[in-house]
Amino acid sequence: MVTRTNELKKLETIYQSSDNNLVLMYGRLGSMKESLLDTFTTGKSYFYYRSRQCSEAKQLSYLSNQICETYDRKNPCTSYDECFKSFKSKDGSKLIVIIDEAQFAIKKSGELLNSLISLKNKKLYPGKVMIIVTTSSIVWAENTFSEYVGDKKSAVDEKIKLDNLSFLDIVRVFPKYSVAQCVSTYGIIGGVAEYLDRWDGTKSIKANVCQHILDSKGFLYNGAENYIGTELRELSCYNTILGSIASGHEKLNDLYEDTGYSRAKISVYMKNLAAFDVIDKAVSFETGGWDNTKKGVYRIVDPYINFWFTFIYPHLSELISHTPEAFYDKFIAPKLDEYLQIYFVNVCREYLHLLNMVDQLPIKLTKIGTWIGKENTIDVIGQSSNRENVVGICNWADKTMSYDRYEELLESMKKARITANTVFLFSATKFDSKLVVLSKENKSIVLVDMTEL
Repeated sequence: MVTRTNELKKLETIYQSSDNNLVLMYGRLGSMKESLLDTFTTGKSYFYYRSRQCSEAKQLSYLSNQICETYDRKNPCTSYDECFKSFKSKDGSKLIVIIDEAQFAIKKSGELLNSLISLKNKKLYPGKVMIIVTTSSIVWAENTFSEYVGDKKSAVDEKIKLDNLSFLDIVRVFPKYSVAQCVSTYGIIGGVAEYLDRWDGTKSIKANVCQHILDSKGFLYNGAENYIGTELRELSCYNTILGSIASGHEKLNDLYEDTGYSRAKISVYMKNLAAFDVIDKAVSFETGGWDNTKKGVYRIVDPYINFWFTFIYPHLSELISHTPEAFYDKFIAPKLDEYLQIYFVNVCREYLHLLNMVDQLPIKLTKIGTWIGKENTIDVIGQSSNRENVVGICNWADKTMSYDRYEELLESMKKARITANTVFLFSATKFDSKLVVLSKENKSIVLVDMTEL
């Protein structure tokens, strides 16, 4: 069972304060915000309203009906102010008021938002209240809501984003999995809480993929397109662009040639996809070797959408005609390790970040990233405030991390025009014997076996 301990503690801290509070809490579909709210409100006095996609008049009517039923009110409410004046606390404790999927209820008219602010300011209800406005629309939370709030921003005490879980969280969720299985899970479904909650940590990666993704009854069978469709129209255009990126067309001009769409149209669609964390423009770590970097590279950053468009979308006909097991063996298994390389890099970067947090590195890092060269890449670069560096490269698929990879790293460092205090060599497999000897002779070269992550 996935639990959001940090967010729960944050909500509890806010609740325990003596002030009234207005909190915006948001996370993508699958973030399990409802489960978090259920845990948080246990044993507390609360009122929960789930907004509908309907007119403002009907929204008020639905809320009024729930108020009347909950608080034994006889006459329907004619305004949101009147609704909130009906609140009662059974034991005098702070009342939690939740407006879920608020994007459907808080409109430009500002009527509901103004009433919520009045509620917080004790104009409608004399007792203590903690108001939680929640949404599964990242775009609405980060853009539209701010527009509606306008000059009343100070009324919002806290914004809590339910980010996807980290690799370390995945390791905790699946204690019976090996590190390799955790990396594979991370690369296929990412850190979406609901996905992890429904993934079976007692079954193999293949068995989970076949059951949840490739089987027509699986909960993720249409998950990628359904998620994109929650925020965006013109699904065919977005599918075209995502399919093109997944097939290796990562620059704007490549996408233009492959899709036939104008550059201006692609740019607009890419901006929309980036707004709710589906794609991102990869930015190389800034070094002196700017002329040798690859610029304007787009990546699908949502792991499950990337997995779907890489392995399944190009073979939808075969998905129907093959059994899930046969499809996995033919279209996924042969290239899965190559695909997982980038996610192993992310894991190694997270590992370096954790070492930095507990002061286990020779220098204190202020930023961590990747140098994207025109020929090769430095998977991990960490830099201190006075521009000292640590660097690292990661091997997932090769049976042995070769000495040649280390020499390639040194060449890439020359092109990036950087030096390093420490070089980390991460491998999911074994190391070349020459690297083992080198690390013993030179303490600035650190070999990290995947099992140590």
